[in-house]
Amino acid sequence: MNKLILCLLFFAFLSNASAQFDANYDESKVPEFKLPNPLKSFNGKNIRNSKKWESKRRPELLNFFTENMYGEVPGKLEISSVDVIEESNNALNGKAMRKQVELVFKNHGKTLDFTLLIYLPKTEEKVPLFVGYNFFGNHTITEDVEVRISEAWAANNPSFGIINNQLTEQSRGVRTNRWCVDKIIEAGFGLATIYYGEVDPDKDDFSDGIHPLFYIDDQQQPAANEWGSIAAWSWGLSRALDYFEQDMDIDESKVVVFGHSRLGKTALWAGASDKRFAGVISNNSGCGGAALSKRRFGETLWRINNSFPHWFSKNFRNYSKNEQALPVDQHELIALIAPRPVYVASAEEDLWSDPKGEFLSALYATPVYELYGEKGIEQSEMPDLNQPIQNTVAYHIRTGEHDVTTFDWEQYITWATKFIK
Repeated sequence: MNKLILCLLFFAFLSNASAQFDANYDESKVPEFKLPNPLKSFNGKNIRNSKKWESKRRPELLNFFTENMYGEVPGKLEISSVDVIEESNNALNGKAMRKQVELVFKNHGKTLDFTLLIYLPKTEEKVPLFVGYNFFGNHTITEDVEVRISEAWAANNPSFGIINNQLTEQSRGVRTNRWCVDKIIEAGFGLATIYYGEVDPDKDDFSDGIHPLFYIDDQQQPAANEWGSIAAWSWGLSRALDYFEQDMDIDESKVVVFGHSRLGKTALWAGASDKRFAGVISNNSGCGGAALSKRRFGETLWRINNSFPHWFSKNFRNYSKNEQALPVDQHELIALIAPRPVYVASAEEDLWSDPKGEFLSALYATPVYELYGEKGIEQSEMPDLNQPIQNTVAYHIRTGEHDVTTFDWEQYITWATKFIK
């Protein structure tokens, strides 16, 4: 075979690979699909009340999502030790208390720790709390110089001063725009955040993070039905909640789990799999989060499983370019949170996350909430821009792109004040 033919074959391969990655942003090209009914069991039985939902339908849905999508956590592991490594009663110009709390885990001769950065309003009462991960370290959400810089692996980002996969002082405060800490405190809520890379580095490598603490014998990676990174990050949020139950300043019954993008997928799974979370916020979570998979709009299962194969279980790859075979969809993930409040938010320019698919998931989860007498999404058309629907199931689409904005946080605070606080 001559060089010309080899070159032509190579470029044909590249062209085909590129075509496979082309996202659909055209509503007319969304495939026809039948959405599974959350109120009909896999064997065809109708679910007519919350008791049957709790005893029959919810367990089978939770099991399917666990075994075939997010992955099973292969065992239990409690906090080995808690260390308050720093605290102050004069944080944020005197507005708040600050704690930096290290949680340590040990198993099979291995150790992992991660640090909670916690801001609380000054009060003698226990406070409700938002908890969520950040992407580039606790020190990035605030200009507070007392916040420690993590030594965990981080994806390189030269604009943030992150080279050689190390976080640096240069990135302090670079993500304050995504965390309205002052507004949260002024509303009477606390905020806790964790750098997600301390729980599991966001790379296709299961030799680090929390996974090896659960390996048996010479195991090198999770089994096909076991957890990927999203379930690992969700596990970390539940362990943070274990700590909140010990902290006398925090009302552990009023903890709202929040997440953006892949961490919005994480927040939804944490809320679905751990009923102790009082509410859930999904910000621009897209495919594998709030958006309906069967629409194949923007991000798709195939794209996730090829670009980020570590996020979900290996079993999830069975549905790449095979969404029609899924007996569930993401409206049923949201339904697993019922009757607890859930907020799904989209952005007009964030077509990758499929705003319409996110809205439809909230809409089609509503019948399950109605079993409990809770109010969900009552209109079949998406609301106007920046006009939130604030019920037990809440939704908004705002102007702008894939991000977390002040507008988002203002809506979350208003909603949580009504339904959580």
